[in-house]
Amino acid sequence: MKRLDGKSALITGAARGIGKAFAGAYVAEGATVAIGDIDLARAEESAAEIGSGAYAIRLDVTDQASIDQAIRTVEDKAGGLDILVNNAGVFDLAPIVEITRASYNRLFDINVAGALFTLQAGAKSMIARGKGGKIINMASQAGRRGESLVAVYCATKAAVISLTQSAGLNLIKHGINVNGIAPGVIDGEHWDGVDALFAKYENRPLGEKKRLVGEEVPFGRMGTAGDLVGMAIFLASAESDYVVAQTYNVDGGNWMS
Repeated sequence: MKRLDGKSALITGAARGIGKAFAGAYVAEGATVAIGDIDLARAEESAAEIGSGAYAIRLDVTDQASIDQAIRTVEDKAGGLDILVNNAGVFDLAPIVEITRASYNRLFDINVAGALFTLQAGAKSMIARGKGGKIINMASQAGRRGESLVAVYCATKAAVISLTQSAGLNLIKHGINVNGIAPGVIDGEHWDGVDALFAKYENRPLGEKKRLVGEEVPFGRMGTAGDLVGMAIFLASAESDYVVAQTYNVDGGNWMS
């Protein structure tokens, strides 16, 4: 028997990267997975690649109507929601004196409010169904500390860790486990953009920051989306039933807590 047999999942921001890796792993473990993303065309491509256990839905986590419709779609298509992964997120960096309100508002709107109100809608659905569920919030090692150029992103991920604690304590009485994953530096499209921003503000050639951070990881390299899959399956499965309000570091040894 597979660990997620018969379960229904929704993963936000899942058309690529970490979310797509989770979707493929969940389907392989027996789940039906909604790939929620603002880029519907790419979500449909990813669902087709993963196979019949995956389907695409358009989801904008900054739009409550879009969130609510995504939950209804999962309920109608799969009979209910068992697993929610709040993966959608964006990144920006700048020195303190150059942070703009537009950047601040965008990061908090997607990374924090998006996670909160998707979590809320998912929890309401799970409570109404009466079968409990699993909610996984994607944080970051950036939420464990400050970084000179990354103040706003760090603050959003610290907020996600705090939200995970509060929601976990509040929802476990309904049989809903809320936990989080704090990745370290994960290679992929996301980090190509991060590297370009560091190149701008630290006057580095493209690729140098990425190489340096990979060398600094105690494990010896940057992580991959695949390195996070085991934790994502664990937190979505019955194996984590007694785990409440925790955020797990999966970062190659970058942070100890």
